[in-house]
Amino acid sequence: MPRWKALSGALFRVLAVWLVSSLTLLALAALLPDFRLQSPGGDSLTRTAVTAALGAGAFGLLSALVWPVLVRALLLVPALVLGLLVFFLNGSLLLLALDLIPEGRGQAAPETAVIVAAVMSAASSATSAFLAVRNDEAYHRRLVRLAGRRRGRRAGPARGPASPGTVFLQLDGVGHDLLCEAVRGEQPLMPTVARWTGAGHRLTPWRTDWSSQTGASQLALLHGSNEDVPAFRWYEKDTRTVVVSNRPSSAAELQRRAIERTGDGGLLAYDGASRGNLFSGGADQVALVMSVAARRGRYNRSRAGYFAYFSDPANATRTAVSFAAEVVRELVQSLRTRFRRELPRVTRGGLYPVIRAFATVVERDVVVAAVIGDLLAGRTAIYADLVAYDEVAHHSGPAHRDALQVLRSLDRAIALIARAARHAPRPYRIVLLSDHGQSHGPTFLERYGLSLGDLVRAGCGLPVPRRAGRTPSGAEAREAARAALHRPEEAAPHRPEEAAGQRPERTAGPGSSQPLVLASGNLGLVSFPDVPGRITREELDRRHPALLSTLANHPGIGFLLVRSAVHGPVVLGPAGAEHHLDTGRLIGADPLAPFGDGAADAVRRTDRFPHAADIMVNSACDPKTGAVHAFEEQIGSHGGLGGAQSRPFLLWPAELTPPAPDGATLTGAEQVHRVLRRWLGEAEGPQLPLGPAADELRRGVRPPEGFPPPDPAAQDKSR
Repeated sequence: MPRWKALSGALFRVLAVWLVSSLTLLALAALLPDFRLQSPGGDSLTRTAVTAALGAGAFGLLSALVWPVLVRALLLVPALVLGLLVFFLNGSLLLLALDLIPEGRGQAAPETAVIVAAVMSAASSATSAFLAVRNDEAYHRRLVRLAGRRRGRRAGPARGPASPGTVFLQLDGVGHDLLCEAVRGEQPLMPTVARWTGAGHRLTPWRTDWSSQTGASQLALLHGSNEDVPAFRWYEKDTRTVVVSNRPSSAAELQRRAIERTGDGGLLAYDGASRGNLFSGGADQVALVMSVAARRGRYNRSRAGYFAYFSDPANATRTAVSFAAEVVRELVQSLRTRFRRELPRVTRGGLYPVIRAFATVVERDVVVAAVIGDLLAGRTAIYADLVAYDEVAHHSGPAHRDALQVLRSLDRAIALIARAARHAPRPYRIVLLSDHGQSHGPTFLERYGLSLGDLVRAGCGLPVPRRAGRTPSGAEAREAARAALHRPEEAAPHRPEEAAGQRPERTAGPGSSQPLVLASGNLGLVSFPDVPGRITREELDRRHPALLSTLANHPGIGFLLVRSAVHGPVVLGPAGAEHHLDTGRLIGADPLAPFGDGAADAVRRTDRFPHAADIMVNSACDPKTGAVHAFEEQIGSHGGLGGAQSRPFLLWPAELTPPAPDGATLTGAEQVHRVLRRWLGEAEGPQLPLGPAADELRRGVRPPEGFPPPDPAAQDKSR
């Protein structure tokens, strides 16, 4: 576009927004009794219009000049609190703008100023959107200008053609089969991804480990190992603590163990950025990363992404309005499912509407803005997690219309990132992937009228509450929202009863113990904390003779994993069925047969984990529909075996080599990590070494061989 045309277009947009803001002030002055734009004796319409124009102009200038200073001054305020303060800060700026009007013609009560500022911000944003046809287009033009400025600042001696960078976008919870459905037809649900699958990209499924959840998958994807991660949450007898993957302290510990085990910093150790993830991947640039969210202080980078985003008042206003709209949307959709008596369904009240809005609006907007900033900074490797679909599908169902609407918004976010990549200082290859899918089905409690904990207690001969308790959902966004609010994470329970949500009960007799039952989707873990190490099948039968048969023969349970002192790991199923994993011996029908190829290998691997539970319980799975029964309050679940949850996808640019030879299916997130690392090398990216050299690389002592060191000025500015 010629420079004169770009400047004239920008001037026109500024004047149009100014005009709309002035008219908005005039309308509000006529409607609100505590807001006026005239002198006490009254003014002509022309004079009042001039006053409105002066007020709107002063407010716009103050927003552009003072807002970034206010955001930096409030650096220690929790990120979401800053988002909620947007309207109050805008109200203060409006009062200041009115004071600048000559002869005191602009006056407003403080509470009225908040309303006026909010309406003006909304009107300005709507005007910009209308002029650009879509909000994304207006935002895109701003990114183009920013990209041009960064190119100018970084101009210098030519270094030859820039090597391609790589963006890994994780669509949390989107399974392979669901994505295939979303890109089919003449009007696909995800048009951007549909175009990619039709030309330029290749799509393939991969198979998760037994623990099909973000904690296990993403730890391996970013750090190369998910060894000893048996579930989303589990009990460790040696430390007497419950580990929950999305808690900041647990995520930090899991990342530390993975780095210690593999000997290198992670996929993003050189010139990388980690956005919205549970783990950092070794990246120096992080935002909304749970493993560093526990850091406190002025320079806590886990919240830096929020402040970079909210430093633009237009972003803050748009996100705040969208947040409120999403809360209303959830309330309406929840009522609609009740009025239509749709089944299955779970409770969607309490704080869930707010948590959903956080995941689908705030976290999405901040992550997308951070990724675009990384593109414009020219970083080598970027990994971002978009959790919106996973959060909604847990409560609405994987293929429910509420969840499918979220896929549309994610497609628009992908398109925005792809367009911004065109203006980056280097070419980029965008890889889409998921960490797991989701399986549908009524919860175990809804289907059978009791929880897994109640069933275990009954098998142990312990009292069972007459009214079944509900196990709260463990969706990932809940802890992310707590971290954003700067709230301390929930303390680890000191007693097994607290961890299981049970009331302390009198034990059934000498030598028995209170069982600790934890849930990770349709995967249940039963531990006996008073028994050191892993309890054997023989000891279980001696203590609780009816427990294993009660669990194995329940119609809602597919199989159990226990360890025998004689036969090693044994999988138990209904009607006395057994599968001895070490020898392959079968007694009766194979309990693992309904769960497909690779189930035995996945279960055998988990059995080797030091912190595998005494009894690992997998719910039943309908082989025709893929339906499972979550032990949590989730009608779209993942965490175990069965259905679509074990089949995530990988969508990569065709110029990269295929993930596996001869169309073989990748098995386990660790294999996918090796593919992602190989692709970084094929893009002339860093060849990350192992051992001491990796530690130097992670700490930034030296870049990989053949790569220029990062631009310090650009890095400082991005921070």
